[in-house]
Amino acid sequence: MGPMAVHHHRHAEHAGETLVEAARNALTAAGEQWTGMRADVFEELASHERPASAYDIADNLSKSRGKRVAPNSVYRILDLFVTNNLAMRVESANAYLANTHPGCTHDCIFLVCDECGEATHVDDDDVSARVRTVAQTQQFKPVRPIMEIRGLCQSCQ
Repeated sequence: MGPMAVHHHRHAEHAGETLVEAARNALTAAGEQWTGMRADVFEELASHERPASAYDIADNLSKSRGKRVAPNSVYRILDLFVTNNLAMRVESANAYLANTHPGCTHDCIFLVCDECGEATHVDDDDVSARVRTVAQTQQFKPVRPIMEIRGLCQSCQ
């Protein structure tokens, strides 16, 4: 197997305020509204280095807003973010990560540490193409493959 393919993003990776601004721009460009609640959910999600659950986000927002925020409303917003590539879902952890290059569509490959919970997002266009080919040979049209590899990160080994 050759070296991992380098994936070039049309947009630079963002952090902090520029990440929130890029997310707002991507969502409004998709014809969706950037409401106060959506902004709060995205900012809370972006503050986590590791995947965060809707319950974690709802709990933190309930504290910061001074009133209860229902996990179901957070789930709906997170699903909207995933649909519009503002966030990525780590399926095996039922948790989410902010996409540092909102609006950039590519297949997700996560390396998920069973010990500390860290999820590293990597791009490998060769692996993605092969997975899509496997699906197509089964007459299955992949919308967006998500691959997760569970194990131990370098720090936890």
